[in-house]
Amino acid sequence: MPESPGIGEQALNKVAEMGISSQLDAVENLDVNIKAEPLKLVQGEVEAVSIAGEGLVMQKDLRMAEMDMQINNVAINPLSVALGKIELTKPAMGKARVVLTAADINRAFNSEYVRNQLQNQQILINGQTTKISPEHVNFDLPGNGKVSIDASVLVVDTGVVEKVAFSAVPEISADGKTVYLKDVESSQNQEVSPQLTQALIDATSEILDLSNFDLEGMSLRVNQLEVDTGKLTLQAAADVAQIPTA
Repeated sequence: MPESPGIGEQALNKVAEMGISSQLDAVENLDVNIKAEPLKLVQGEVEAVSIAGEGLVMQKDLRMAEMDMQINNVAINPLSVALGKIELTKPAMGKARVVLTAADINRAFNSEYVRNQLQNQQILINGQTTKISPEHVNFDLPGNGKVSIDASVLVVDTGVVEKVAFSAVPEISADGKTVYLKDVESSQNQEVSPQLTQALIDATSEILDLSNFDLEGMSLRVNQLEVDTGKLTLQAAADVAQIPTA
């Protein structure tokens, strides 16, 4: 049987869980497990911090189906726990895994935030600059390492609804901070404004910007991307300056 956490560990777990929950719009399940020997804890030494969550809803209505983070060799101010905080005395490094489903990304695409972003863009269609209003965007992960987008977009000036459909290969940006789309292939025979397609590509990168997943004092850098049928899995390095507090 796993060893039960001591009183000091239980206090730290509760403080961390409350702090992380305060950063989220919603969460289905969250478990923080802090491993620390009592004698070392009073000296501010924590062996490891494990965070596991399901159904975490971040800013911009982006939901993570799963998030796991492991942080090792954490140094804290032991007096801060009595104040309901976990104060790191030096930055720590860790690793994280984030799972996004196609449904999660669809939810973000059809959120008010992304719709407003698209509506505020000026798009060139048939030589005329106009605004657009997305009626529906369907994001899918069909397999074969690709994503697909099928959208209906209203061209405001003409009242015409344009259909845009394409597939693309997601890649990690050089700085590891976002996922962008390359090798875009149109699924439509008719001519569609390249700027309209680009607007949807840019919206994808905006949704998959890792700053969306950052908690206070924590930031992620993707180093591996797995594209499976129905889900994206991001493996990332975690830079931890602080553990969030409520």
